[in-house]
Amino acid sequence: MSKPSLKGLTRDQIAKRAAKELEDGFYVNLGIGMPTLVANYIPDGVEVVLQSENGLLGIGPYPAEDAVDADLINAGKETVTMLKGSSIFSSATSFEMIRGGHIDLAILGAMQVSERGDLANWMIPGKMVKGMGGAMDLVASARRVVVIMDHAAKDGAPKILTECNLPLTGRGVVHRIITDLACIDITPDGLVLREVAPGISARDVQERTEPTLKVPSDLGEMRV
Repeated sequence: MSKPSLKGLTRDQIAKRAAKELEDGFYVNLGIGMPTLVANYIPDGVEVVLQSENGLLGIGPYPAEDAVDADLINAGKETVTMLKGSSIFSSATSFEMIRGGHIDLAILGAMQVSERGDLANWMIPGKMVKGMGGAMDLVASARRVVVIMDHAAKDGAPKILTECNLPLTGRGVVHRIITDLACIDITPDGLVLREVAPGISARDVQERTEPTLKVPSDLGEMRV
């Protein structure tokens, strides 16, 4: 039986928390959907280069309404801005960067993540899929993979599972999960609850997570 929803972080707050994963000098790929919001919350003093698999390097924040260029889009078909010194090239070159191991961090959305870090984020059987995109290449090649998503599905069912039941994007590829309720690390000893959203308890998170969570004594609160 699914649990009632809780008032956790908003999409923008999740993205703002995820932006704290960025380190100075990182080359970063932001997945389609919520991950693209991370570009708006890059911490002061941190310089990163954002990459998109359709052939952009040096993406800036979303454009203001009077600065939209309909020909300048990311892999999710959203209009973007480009920073000084940025470049545009073919998607083949973009995937050479990805497969060559030059992406320090990939921040992706997910439909399901298992306790071992298996990721399912590219299709639901029976539903139309426009294409698998670059997620499989990213999770196989990026040095670190962070998933950001709602903690539960729309019907309240958990999205962090013992075993994924949707087609996998990659096995054992996720390092950290950031949701509207919590920040969780995938470790060799299982899932470790690192932070909870304001007003959310470890018990709240566990009740909405299928695998057992390890709760350390220094459990923190998500700062957004």
